[in-house]
Amino acid sequence: MQALPKRGTNGKSSFADQALEPFLQSPIHLPNDFNDRDPQGCDRVGIFIDGSNLFYAALNIGIEIDYAKLLCKLTGHRRLLRAYFYTGIDPNNERQQGFLLWMRRNGYRVVTKELIQFPDGSKKANLDVEIAVDMMTLAHHCDTMVLLSGDGDLAYVVNAITYLGTQVEVVSLPSMTSESLINVADRYTDLSSLRQDIQK
Repeated sequence: MQALPKRGTNGKSSFADQALEPFLQSPIHLPNDFNDRDPQGCDRVGIFIDGSNLFYAALNIGIEIDYAKLLCKLTGHRRLLRAYFYTGIDPNNERQQGFLLWMRRNGYRVVTKELIQFPDGSKKANLDVEIAVDMMTLAHHCDTMVLLSGDGDLAYVVNAITYLGTQVEVVSLPSMTSESLINVADRYTDLSSLRQDIQK
């Protein structure tokens, strides 16, 4: 297997990078329905959505996302193995809890982490590790992966997955997408070009 380039200028991999190495050595064994190719020859696709990135992207282009339409558009004519939605949560936000319950019942596997409040009053939950681990877990079982995020911290895992032979498509706004992520993806789609197909 060809050696993967490491991030950073000092030639050393980060702790997160090292954590991915076991996934590169051998595939995770999943149930047979993950391993069997669709009888009609359809590509198998996994979808990974950075909820925070999508929220601000939607605000930027002035639309409200229809998540049923979004899932249909990203899947296309392929066989959907799994769709993940990653987001920070406020346990006291009942409206958010209702939204996430709807997502779980409509085709999404929701991955959450409690928001952390910073001294300046802002709140954030970093789910990069969760996204990276889930992508590597399914990499050997997908023909294509769709990543809806612009986070450059995910460039390393995307690069690693393409070395395994799985196609990776990145969907986001150009103004919110790291150039390093675009450079390692097999395909990049401007989210605004999907506006008519994914808005309510």
